[in-house]
Amino acid sequence: MSFIELNRIVKVFKDRKRGTDMLAIDDVTLKLPQKEFLCLLGPSGCGKSTLLNMIAGFEFPTSGTVTVAGKPVTGPGAERGMVFQQANLMPWLPVWDNVAFSLKLQGKSQAERRRAAQPFIDTVKLTGFENHYPSELSGGMAQRVGIARALLLNPTVILMDEPFAALDAQTKLEMQEELVTLWQRYESTIVFVTHSVDEALILATKVAVMTHRPGRIRELIDVTLPRPRDSTSQAFNDAKRHVLSLIREESALARADAVALA
Repeated sequence: MSFIELNRIVKVFKDRKRGTDMLAIDDVTLKLPQKEFLCLLGPSGCGKSTLLNMIAGFEFPTSGTVTVAGKPVTGPGAERGMVFQQANLMPWLPVWDNVAFSLKLQGKSQAERRRAAQPFIDTVKLTGFENHYPSELSGGMAQRVGIARALLLNPTVILMDEPFAALDAQTKLEMQEELVTLWQRYESTIVFVTHSVDEALILATKVAVMTHRPGRIRELIDVTLPRPRDSTSQAFNDAKRHVLSLIREESALARADAVALA
């Protein structure tokens, strides 16, 4: 049974200044069961983040429907946690209060917020940094705070828009491993936008490869590689070659379209 469902999604952006329309996404249908880990992959500008924002309720399709757990998405909701490329932490709040920020908005007391935040701080391995401020954290630590903040909401869906893109290679690998562990522990459904084929294959149970603009789903790939995944294995590299061939073909088509329009 589908848990997240995108049905015949079309998105047109209107450029009022130039009086033109741009078809960004065209006829995307995607059905995702609960507890899956989906990575959206494709050329720049193909609509990956737009689809993610539609599931989050930040964007709306021009036509088509988005449902989560059978309910239409009409705006943001606590059952859908969002982790952005930048952690977007409040610089004046310590780690524990950033994690519990949603509770601060609800008017919960300091004691209640600290008590609620601590298990999630421990989960993302930031014990001992509760009273540090964002300026005192590394990029990887800041992203851990963002993940803990999302987990505190107890969401059934976690939406992630290239959250590890700005991290160094070693930190990125560590965060990928930890994210898989958290996904397995909390059994959330994750939709994750990335430009990295390796990252998609390390993380995902399914990879949706999108076409160049207008974005469509070119291929939905089941990733059945055993965990923890070995990026040096023959099976991993066979899958990588297949996905790369799709991405390169779409990138070439995008360049050809750009030349034709020039």
